[in-house]
Amino acid sequence: MRPGDPDIVFQSYGRCCNRDTFFVDFYDCFMAKSEAIRQVFKKTDMSNQRHLLRNGIMQLVLHARGLPDTKLKALGESHSRRGYNIQPHHYSDWLDALLQTLEKHDPYFCPDTRAAWIRAITPGIEKIKNAY
Repeated sequence: MRPGDPDIVFQSYGRCCNRDTFFVDFYDCFMAKSEAIRQVFKKTDMSNQRHLLRNGIMQLVLHARGLPDTKLKALGESHSRRGYNIQPHHYSDWLDALLQTLEKHDPYFCPDTRAAWIRAITPGIEKIKNAY
């Protein structure tokens, strides 16, 4: 990860959080990836889920900025086969949907911003995924 990546990502996320439709658009994009993903959310209160997503992304961003991985470990456990049973291969779809939604909502999104996001949050995503 490059030194400025966490700051670039934090600022980008702040711009996106100012748009009410960011989290709705994320789930529209994510669920369009596959029927299996749609099934995971079939009986989900999406309003609550969007709130959880907002916090989860923030935890990834804060971890990239140096905070401990305690919350990410808890997310990993809740998403593991002992919890929601989120299949590890869905995390690449999740990241892809996030990047597509960021590009749509962040007016300053560019290839460098995309690369900074990938570098910054991939280690946290791996921690969550590896808890499976």
